[in-house]
Amino acid sequence: MGKPTGYMEIARMENPYRDEAARLHDSEDLHIPQPIDARRAQASRCMNCGVPFCQSDFGCPLHNLIPEWNDLLYRGKEREALERLLQTAPFPEFTGRVCPALCEKACNLENDALTNRDNELYLIETGFEKGWIQPRIPHKRTGRRVAVVGSGPSGLACADLLNRLGHEVTVVEHADRAGGLLMYGIPNMKLPKGIVQRRIRLMEAEGVRIMLNTEAASEIMEEYDAVALCGGAKKPRALNVEGIFAVDYLTAATRAVLSGSEPSIDAKGKSVVVVGGGDTGNDCVGTALRQGCASVVQLEMMPEPPVERMANNPWPEWPRTLRTDYGQLEAIHRQGADPRIYETTVKRLLPGAIEIVKLKGFDSIPGTEQTIPCDLMLIAAGFVGCETATAAAFDVEPNQRGNLMPANGSHHLRDNLFSAGDMRTGQSLVVRSLADGRAAAMEIDRYLKGDAQ
Repeated sequence: MGKPTGYMEIARMENPYRDEAARLHDSEDLHIPQPIDARRAQASRCMNCGVPFCQSDFGCPLHNLIPEWNDLLYRGKEREALERLLQTAPFPEFTGRVCPALCEKACNLENDALTNRDNELYLIETGFEKGWIQPRIPHKRTGRRVAVVGSGPSGLACADLLNRLGHEVTVVEHADRAGGLLMYGIPNMKLPKGIVQRRIRLMEAEGVRIMLNTEAASEIMEEYDAVALCGGAKKPRALNVEGIFAVDYLTAATRAVLSGSEPSIDAKGKSVVVVGGGDTGNDCVGTALRQGCASVVQLEMMPEPPVERMANNPWPEWPRTLRTDYGQLEAIHRQGADPRIYETTVKRLLPGAIEIVKLKGFDSIPGTEQTIPCDLMLIAAGFVGCETATAAAFDVEPNQRGNLMPANGSHHLRDNLFSAGDMRTGQSLVVRSLADGRAAAMEIDRYLKGDAQ
């Protein structure tokens, strides 16, 4: 365990944000990493609890060995800590930046929890910096070939593990860059694209083949011993009014950052309205501010969450409480007020404006209509399943929720066809997609071994 009195003597300290005034002028990393002394001090607060809820189903979906690598980090055994982390975590450089840290909310210290996410990020970045992360090429190949359709979190995790198990893996990606939502769905300031590309290069060095600008069809089932569909849940939920879907806006913004050109969808000088909360809505707020919007408002249909846990939301459940994320903090800095308006939705579009209305549940309240400026409306209302074209291409029927979830709850759709990640479960977290991709890889491996016998 860590220092016996660590959590009593040392306060929780996350990697701080860069100052809003500075970070709003670029798309660089949001946070300032802390030195080794700070990380060891934070790791010393871990008590290796008798029942470590951080590893439970309430905590990390990957079931990371958190107390073990925190203890090793505290003791200065960074390489050993990293090796322990990599036993269960395929891409800590992603989860260390974008994971909401379920493990921390499930920590026995609750609101004073360990900084597991920052510790994890420190370990993997130290590993890259010191040259500890090298291609891990299987000593023996099985001769079995697997195609993974989609290079998002679940696809990369599935491909990574299948490759380590000795299979020959090809990732088929329709976009011009690999990474799926890691590349185009999450802004650069939250997940720098050089970090994603670094991992892709490493996987290629380990033997994974990646085919870009390629549409997959059912014919590849005949070419490969197994096929995993990992295309995500990218079908956006539409509203009763027209607007630009958040994923399209964020994709255009990332393309502009990578190319150094003007974005094809630009918020500069415009009154922006983001319809929808959650991470995607917050990312739209932060991106619009960086592009120089005149103003930004965020509409949320749900009531404002409570500041503290309600009685029906006890620890170690994820706290359904008020969170003010980086985008909202930046809007407060720029505009002087939180951009969010709760229990409100769009009633109709007007020239250069929209009419909004208050809600009671999901019903409009007559007489509460209000007109606000709007030159650019971004729809961040979530997703309703996988893209129908992908399902049709492989002759599989999505369930009522629009997902490719086998009736028995497995990953095996039919014949040599499997599904994983958001395409199977519906929209979820990156870390859950990673875990599901790895679970699919193990199921495919068992299928291939059984098929070989």
